Amino acid sequence: MKKLVSLIFLMILANAAMAQCAMCRAVLENNVSNGNIGIAAGINFGILYLFVAPYLAVTVLGYLWYRTSKTNERNKFQKRTALR
Repeated sequence: MKKLVSLIFLMILANAAMAQCAMCRAVLENNVSNGNIGIAAGINFGILYLFVAPYLAVTVLGYLWYRTSKTNERNKFQKRTALR
């Protein structure tokens, strides 16, 4: 349970990270100094989207696997109980 809470907390904090590569940072700083902050916001959102997408996909697949295994286990238990 602690790991899940920690993971959720870190994902919430990832929104404030705004990490960029050196070239992107240089271009965005130039645009911001010229008064164009829309490009910077878009690139930062794209970076965060690319960061979260794989973790979200793995989480969904893990949940589907867990749900399927629990359903299969429940069905096996019901068959064993019905045979008695």
